[in-house]
Amino acid sequence: MTVAVLRRPAPADRRARLAVAVLFFTNGALFANLLPRYPQIKADLGVGNAAYGLAVAAFPAGAIAAGLAAGILVRRFGSARVAVGGTLLTGVGILAAGLADSVAVFAGALFLAGAMDAFTDVAQNAHGLRVQRRYGRSIINSFHAIWSIGAVTGGSMAAAAIALGVARGPHLLFSAVVFAVAACVALRYCLPGPETDAEPAGETDAEDRGPAPARASATGLRTGWVLAALVLIATAGTLVEDAGMSWATLYLSESLHATAALAASGYVALVGAQFIGRIVGDRLVDRFGQRAVARSGALVAAVGMGLALAVPTVPGTVLGFAAAGFGVATLVPAAMHEADELPGLKPGSGLTLVSWLMRLGFLLSPPVVGLVADATSLRVGLLVVPLAGVLVLVCGGVLRPRRG
Repeated sequence: MTVAVLRRPAPADRRARLAVAVLFFTNGALFANLLPRYPQIKADLGVGNAAYGLAVAAFPAGAIAAGLAAGILVRRFGSARVAVGGTLLTGVGILAAGLADSVAVFAGALFLAGAMDAFTDVAQNAHGLRVQRRYGRSIINSFHAIWSIGAVTGGSMAAAAIALGVARGPHLLFSAVVFAVAACVALRYCLPGPETDAEPAGETDAEDRGPAPARASATGLRTGWVLAALVLIATAGTLVEDAGMSWATLYLSESLHATAALAASGYVALVGAQFIGRIVGDRLVDRFGQRAVARSGALVAAVGMGLALAVPTVPGTVLGFAAAGFGVATLVPAAMHEADELPGLKPGSGLTLVSWLMRLGFLLSPPVVGLVADATSLRVGLLVVPLAGVLVLVCGGVLRPRRG
């Protein structure tokens, strides 16, 4: 076995890592500024849970409609430019959604924002993986942790704006401008050149990366089956994230009668705990393997949110969303990384497919939860969170185990 030589990142690589971190931060913060405003928008539009769920589903619908084009745009214009352009247009869509005076306009604006977010998501992950290859070690979880910081920041900004009585228009316009400027500055420091950088000499050889279960499984099973399992794992993570984005604030305010500012803490707790899980995720994965970390986290999410739904209180529900966020912290980065290394696929194809297909969870979850909530209660609809944990326990075998 060849001895791996760790490569000290060049100054340009460190600047590129910081630039990608800024892109992930802005991506998390932009949409999070809108989410705590959902109860106000729902009340102003005068719609029920089912209609609200269908309208909110326009965001993932836009992402699915546009997602497969992301790879083409990245190859033509470069991942950094696509990520920044998508960020700017996402901000426009979010501002329009916040100012919508009808359900149709609200859904249309979310459709635009979702389509642009899909471009940004694929592009910033593709650029992050470029930077990771130049570093010669895993850093992808750290980027997703920065996304969580952005989401907490955005959610906190919105909660503060609500508490101070700031109208949606000025609040969301300020958010769009600030994060658009940040993304444009970051573009200057991203990696130049083609998307298919050769790995620097001295990086770890494929043999030194340890066993790759997705590849090993593909020798006995078709790559498509492994890819399908990875999509389910990523989708489970998005189901939990959507529960926090679309329903945490409503559940706390309408079902548990929390104040508007306090109700926003459910989503903030989820993404805050998710950030902590991603900060420690790389170290945990190196020590225990992707498979053990994913399954342990799934158990934490299922038990934590299950208990919160069984005994509904405001503090317990906030802790339940926190447990769910911590439990699913590494799922999407793990699935993307494994899919990007699947044999038999063009470079970047696995990443694009997982990113596109996992958004089905975002598309299906809001209307399904809304229909269940109207038929029974939102508390029953949120059982999707512990069920997502069970799904990961079943499918987690395709992920990377602990290295020998």
